Amino acid sequence: MNQRVRLTLFGSGAVVMGVFFVISVHSLPSFGGLQHLYRDLAVRAALSHTTANIVSSVNFDLRAADTLGEETVLLASVIGVMALLRPALEERELLPRERGHAMDATRLMGYVMMPVTLAVGVDIVLHGHITPGGGFQGGVMIAIALHLLYVAGSFRALDRLRPVNVFGMGELAGAAAFAMLGICGITFAGAFLANFIRQGQLGVLFSGGAVPLFNIAVGVEVACGMTVLLAQFLAQEITIVKRGERP
Repeated sequence: MNQRVRLTLFGSGAVVMGVFFVISVHSLPSFGGLQHLYRDLAVRAALSHTTANIVSSVNFDLRAADTLGEETVLLASVIGVMALLRPALEERELLPRERGHAMDATRLMGYVMMPVTLAVGVDIVLHGHITPGGGFQGGVMIAIALHLLYVAGSFRALDRLRPVNVFGMGELAGAAAFAMLGICGITFAGAFLANFIRQGQLGVLFSGGAVPLFNIAVGVEVACGMTVLLAQFLAQEITIVKRGERP
C-alpha cells in the first residue's frame, strides 16, 4: 500500500467521522440546561436496583456491555505487551544483582503501606456498589500494593510474591467470570448482562443484585492485568540484557 492509498483511506475515514461528530455535537442539549434525560434515567434505575453508587450502576448494570468491551481491551493490551516484551533471540534473562540499597525510611514505609494499600484496594472492590470506587479503582490499588515491595528495594521478594503465569491466569479468569455473569443474565433474566440477582436493601453490603459480583470480576481482572503489565516492564528494564553484554 503506497502513500497515496493510505492518505486516501485516512481522508475518507476522517471525513465520515467528522460528519458524524458534527451531527452528534449539534444534537447535544445546550450546556447548563435543566434537562438531563440520561442523568434522570440513570439515577432512577440505580435506586430501583438498590445500587447506591450511580457510577457502578451505569458500569455494571445499565451499560455493562461497554464495561465488557473495556475489559477485553485491557486483556488484549496485556497480551500485546507480553508478546512484544518477551526476550528476543539476542537477549537472555538474568537474575538482577543487588545494586545499592533503599533508604531505611523508604523500606519501612513500603513494608508498612503494602498491607494497608492492599486492604484499601480490596475494600474499594467489595464496597464499590455502595460507596465511591469499584472494580477498576480497587484492582489498580491492589496491583500498586504488591509493587510497593519494589519501592522498598526488594525486587526478588516481589518476583516471588507475584508469579506472572498465575496472575495471567487470574486475568483470564476475571474476564471469563464477567462473561459468565452475562450468560447467567440470559438464563435467569432473559438478557445478556442483565441484573439477575435479588437486589436487597439500598445501602447495605448485600445489595445491588449482580453489581457486586461484576465488581469482583473486574477487580480480579484489573489487578492481575496491571500486575502482569508492570511485571513485564520491570523484567525488561531490570533482568533482560543482550547476549554478550555484562549485566
